[in-house]
Amino acid sequence: MLRVDDQAFRTDTGRQRSENEDSLFVRAPIFVVADGMGGAQAGEVASKTAADAFDRDLPEAPSAQFLRETIEGANRSIHELARADPSKAGMGTTITAAIVEAQKEEVGIGHVGDSRAYRLRRGKLERLTRDHSLVEEMRRKGQITDAQAEEHPQRSIITRALGPEPEVEVDVQTVPAAPGDVFLLCSDGLTTMVNEERIASVLSATTSMREAVRTLVDEANAAGGRDNITALAFRLGDATAPLGERPEDATLVGVAAEEGGLTATEVRRRAAAEAARERRDRPTAKPRRRLRTAAKALAVIAILAAVALGAWYGNRQVWFLGSDDSGRVSLYRGLPYELPFGVQLYSERYASPVQADALSRKRREAATDHEIRSRADAVSLIEDIERSQGVP
Repeated sequence: MLRVDDQAFRTDTGRQRSENEDSLFVRAPIFVVADGMGGAQAGEVASKTAADAFDRDLPEAPSAQFLRETIEGANRSIHELARADPSKAGMGTTITAAIVEAQKEEVGIGHVGDSRAYRLRRGKLERLTRDHSLVEEMRRKGQITDAQAEEHPQRSIITRALGPEPEVEVDVQTVPAAPGDVFLLCSDGLTTMVNEERIASVLSATTSMREAVRTLVDEANAAGGRDNITALAFRLGDATAPLGERPEDATLVGVAAEEGGLTATEVRRRAAAEAARERRDRPTAKPRRRLRTAAKALAVIAILAAVALGAWYGNRQVWFLGSDDSGRVSLYRGLPYELPFGVQLYSERYASPVQADALSRKRREAATDHEIRSRADAVSLIEDIERSQGVP
């Protein structure tokens, strides 16, 4: 069984547009990116209508059926809005949506237009969607090469979108998913500026989805930022793994550290003992004065190392709850502070599907007060909050 271990998104106007007509919707297990088109803010209306269509409870139906019905319904809404308001005539939007089916270990994908969905698995990036664009049609027919498609002047002309017609054909599929998989949904403002090889490199090089989407958007802007840029990424994990722990992170914390003898006092004792052993092992033929100087230097180094290790270890011992950029109740390790130059003293370890705004005032305060807790206390609190909201 799967769960969403980490997620992040970022949207940016870009460097050559005055308005951002991209929209997104994020509430695990649902993720949506839409790229609007049309003048007088009509594109923004279209993309927001499409994204907001997913703001409802998931039914018991399979994800493919839900995706198709929801996107078709959004298309009808956008089409009717355009018919009722002449200023919005011709407006439309692309859409790419994903639903994580945790128990089936699959991800459903619904798609219209040239926004894209990707899956990164073991360093290999796979495009999951097919662009509904003039250039893509030409490429599939062999009229142009892949390289020519990347630079073709008509690559922004799409052949299918939500809104222009009363009915639309929706591409839907389900793809296998596994712990460690990273999924990326993005508008073409990213993929026309940053190639897939670089996208794969960025997603592979970081375990933080926030850092990944920030880097991708920054690089799209650095390459010219010709369009609005939206990137939404999420990483899947094993739902049976304990909260706050990942296979690649073997750091001992809390009770486990104490059982291993790694208390702050023990860290200092070991550092001092190591320094003493080094002093004993030094050659005795050297002048006594130099020996005393070396011993003093080692003692200072040992003290500084002990203090640094104690501070580092202590910081990993504390936890707190807060809400992430998507408003979800989240579990953090470290201290709830940020130093100058963006240096954070904490890291997000788990994001719950529970929205902080959905809680009662008392529970919301407990979930967002940033009170420093032990790991056991923090995990117990977030599990209690999830149980109160019916999260299995």
